[in-house]
Amino acid sequence: MKAATRKYGPRNLRQQVDAERRSRNAVFFTLAGILLIYLGITLFAGENGFFKYSALQKNKEKLNAEIITLEKQNREMKKQVNALKNDPFYIEKSAREEFGLAKKNELIFQFEDARKK
Repeated sequence: MKAATRKYGPRNLRQQVDAERRSRNAVFFTLAGILLIYLGITLFAGENGFFKYSALQKNKEKLNAEIITLEKQNREMKKQVNALKNDPFYIEKSAREEFGLAKKNELIFQFEDARKK
């Protein structure tokens, strides 16, 4: 029994408790570190991470700007269609400009644009 008492004496017991505590702390901090690294990678680079979110926000802004441009073009085209249906002067103007049509006994002079050269 004396050998058993000696092995677990006050100093040896204290050293053993400290060694076990250090071992548990090392395991705890290692696991906590791994968990933090995993969470960091997931939050920033994962499928739903910050970088993906940021890229999607930029894409959303780009698409919204494109929608605004297309809506503006759509309004202009609707005005043009309405004018072509209802305004005889606009129809005549379009026929002259786009197709080079002229009235009877009318001459058309076409000039090259100096800026195109």
